[in-house]
Amino acid sequence: MKKKLINTIEQGMLGILNNEQLAKLHEVLEASFALLTKDSGDTQQSNDELLKLFLSAKQVEGCSEKTLKYYRTTLSKMITKINKSIRQVETNDIRSYISNYENISNAGKVTLDNIRRIISSFFAWLEDENYIVKSPARRIHKIRTGKTVKDVYSDEELEQMRDSCTNSRDLAIIDILASTGIRVGELVNLNINDVDFEKRECVVLGKGNKQRKVYFDARTKIHLYEYVANRHDKTNALFVSLNNPHNRLSIRGIETILHKIGSNLKSTKVHPHKFRRTLATKAIDKGMPIEQVQVLLGHSQIDTTLRYAMVNQNNVKASHHKYIG
Repeated sequence: MKKKLINTIEQGMLGILNNEQLAKLHEVLEASFALLTKDSGDTQQSNDELLKLFLSAKQVEGCSEKTLKYYRTTLSKMITKINKSIRQVETNDIRSYISNYENISNAGKVTLDNIRRIISSFFAWLEDENYIVKSPARRIHKIRTGKTVKDVYSDEELEQMRDSCTNSRDLAIIDILASTGIRVGELVNLNINDVDFEKRECVVLGKGNKQRKVYFDARTKIHLYEYVANRHDKTNALFVSLNNPHNRLSIRGIETILHKIGSNLKSTKVHPHKFRRTLATKAIDKGMPIEQVQVLLGHSQIDTTLRYAMVNQNNVKASHHKYIG
């Protein structure tokens, strides 16, 4: 029956399509009938299975558990709301879903574009793996988010944070965040033996389980060494709780410490990610090539590095006077 139907369609297109186009038509028809055969089972189970396969592929690629959870939640919501077999989802279904999500959740443009990006990645994978003929997300373009100017820590604010620290551990945390620009997740995973005090560098495990070296300044070396030397516990972790049993600090633990330091300063909200943006901005502002900043921060795409860095407006003005005015 399938072959007969395909042959009938192809016979009807003779004289309209050339041989190359007929060959492509045959390929599309074969794939379409294969999908119909696959899709004859239980729809919900099929959707669940495809989502599991996609997440497994992302896990193999090195995505963190946090990223996988975000993918799973985002895609599950989309699948439930559209309420179709994944293979039958159309472009307008996705557009309507994103539009309704914006209206109901009052979500920002950045959130919406993240949702679009994840959905697009999912359907592109389905296409690559031949579960669908063509991704319905292809024609849904990037959502313009607008650029917001995010501030960085000034030298005075960093000094005020250091002065606000009441113990050597917190001082070492401020210093290492400020001088290396590492992610807070990388910070909490550091062990003492990851640090080379002589070379003033340490090895961190970044996104995708990729190792890289980061470097710290002389002040950080002094304060970090003082903190480690005065510890009497047997824990391998670099940063631990002050009280027994001296457990490794969690991301939440670091955020709590920084929030407490920020509350003492009153005028400054202290967050670990802001140290990273500050380092990138200062590095580029002082002439470090963007490619080197990219390596330092552990970014796979240079566009990500550019989003972290802000150009000092005073330097723009000085350059304008120098080269133009």
